Amino acid sequence: MIDVLVEAASADLQAELAELVRDHPRFRLIEDSYATSAGERRQQPDVVVMAAEAQGDAALETSGWTAAGVPIVLLVHNPAGWISEARPAGVRAVLPRNSSATEIIAAIEAVAAGLFVFHPADVDSVPAARPREPESATALVEPLTPREIEVLRLLAEGFPNKEIAARLNISEHTAKFHVASIMGKLGATSRTEAVTLGIRHGLVMI
Repeated sequence: MIDVLVEAASADLQAELAELVRDHPRFRLIEDSYATSAGERRQQPDVVVMAAEAQGDAALETSGWTAAGVPIVLLVHNPAGWISEARPAGVRAVLPRNSSATEIIAAIEAVAAGLFVFHPADVDSVPAARPREPESATALVEPLTPREIEVLRLLAEGFPNKEIAARLNISEHTAKFHVASIMGKLGATSRTEAVTLGIRHGLVMI
């Protein structure tokens, strides 16, 4: 389970985001993260989903959580304007406020796994990182086949085996076999973990 705390200035948005988290089977919503006395945190979340209103507010609101090493998923009106200051502050995901539930869920899972998430439209605003040796060349027990990569990318879009089979014009049994093979090669214990590991190895783009 991923413990998620939601923070939003708008009561309506707070309720909407809380419902999204509460309805997800792998998330646990932390409703009250602060003790009633002494202002001490009662429970530290794994991820904070924060909706920011004004650019100057983000550093103030996230400083406590980033100091504690808690990854932040930041929802803002203009993501490109935030990226340069959000990353140094420890924010791991910057998404538009109108992102879909699927995108927000994927971002929560990704940052919980130690990844960074930025909306495709804002990728050019991300500061360049130092090049490093790709993990996929050494981390995988056996490389994925081109067909398995296709299946993995459809898994990342949330399609079940039946839909994957229809899209690739293969039998459902074959699709199930490919999913099992992917999980074995990646060392994953679930479809969600397979997608997360696929992202980490550069096999799936988000």
